[in-house]
Amino acid sequence: MDQEKAARKPRIFSGIQPTGNIHIGNYIGSLKNFKLLEPDYDCLYSIVDLHAITVRQDPAALRRSCVELMALYLAVGLDPEKSLIFMQSHVPAHAELAWILNCYTYMGELGRMTQYKEKTRKHAENINAGLFSYPVLMAADILIYQSDLVPVGDDQKQHLEITRDIAERFNNLYGPLFVIPEIYTPKVGARIMSLIDPTAKMSKSDPDETLIALLDKPDIVRKKLKRAVTDSDSSVRYDVKSKPGVSNLMTIMSALTGMSFTDIETTYGGRGYGTFKSAVADAVVAVLEPIQAKYDAIIKDKPYLNEVMTSCARRAAAMADKTMRGVRKKTGLAPLSL
Repeated sequence: MDQEKAARKPRIFSGIQPTGNIHIGNYIGSLKNFKLLEPDYDCLYSIVDLHAITVRQDPAALRRSCVELMALYLAVGLDPEKSLIFMQSHVPAHAELAWILNCYTYMGELGRMTQYKEKTRKHAENINAGLFSYPVLMAADILIYQSDLVPVGDDQKQHLEITRDIAERFNNLYGPLFVIPEIYTPKVGARIMSLIDPTAKMSKSDPDETLIALLDKPDIVRKKLKRAVTDSDSSVRYDVKSKPGVSNLMTIMSALTGMSFTDIETTYGGRGYGTFKSAVADAVVAVLEPIQAKYDAIIKDKPYLNEVMTSCARRAAAMADKTMRGVRKKTGLAPLSL
C-alpha cells in the first residue's frame, strides 16, 4: 500500500448528491477550484446517487439530476481525462465494500452521528436502515479508492472521523490495506451564506429564493440579489457581526472579481445598496453565462455524455476492484476460482 501511494499523485475523493440546486456557494467554495487541482492530484468526483435514495426520490427526476450534475461538472471546466466524474451506482463495489465495513462498524458509533439525528427529525416517516448506515457507505466511497484527501464541510467532519476509525480498525485486524484519509482544506475559497438568512450557510437543499443556482438566468439572479437581506444602514462595509448580509454580498463579489474588501468599500461605500447589489449581480452573471452556455451544449450531446459516463465508470471500477481483491482476501471470502 505504501509503495503504491508513493508512486502516484495524492488522491482526492469528493462525493456530491444529485439533489437540490448546485449554487454559487458550491462554485466559489469548491467547483471553481477543482480545475486547479488536476495537475497535482488524482481527482475523483462521484455523483452519489445511492446516498440520495435514503430519502424518497422521484425516479425520473433523480436520473435526470444525475446526468445534469455530470454535465455541470464538465461545464465548469473539469477534464474527464484528468478527473474521474462518475455515478456511484455505476461502480457496484461501493455497495459491496459498504456491507463488509458494516461488519466492522459498531451500532453505538452510528447512533452518535449528528446528521442521523437531524435527518430522523426531518424525515420521521422514513427512518430507514440506509439512513442509519449512511456513514458506512460514505466510508466505502472514500476507502475503496485509497483516497488520501477528502474535502468536507463542518457537517461532514464527523463522517470522515468514523471513516478513519473504520479503516484503522480493519488495518489493525488484518494488516495495512486502507489509506487513512485526511481532510483537504482548499487554499482558496470562501463561505457563502444564504441570501435570506446571512447567518446561515447557503445550502442546495434550502428554498430556491435563498440561493443563486448555477443555472439561474440573468433576470433571476438580479431578482434574487435585489431581494437579498441587508440592513437599515446604507453603507457598504465588511463587518460580519453587524452587517452579515452586506458582508456576504461583498464576499461573493470579491471571490468572483478578485476585488479586495477595501476596493469594494472604496468603490461602492457611499453609493447605496441598490447600486452595489446591481454590481454584484453583474459579477455573478458574467461568471455564470459562459458556464451555462457550455452546459446547454453538453446536456444536448448525449453521445459525449454517454462516453464520459461509461469511460469514467470503467476506470473507477478498475481502481475499486484492486482494493476489493485485497479486502476479499483478508476477510476470507471465497475466491472466484481455486
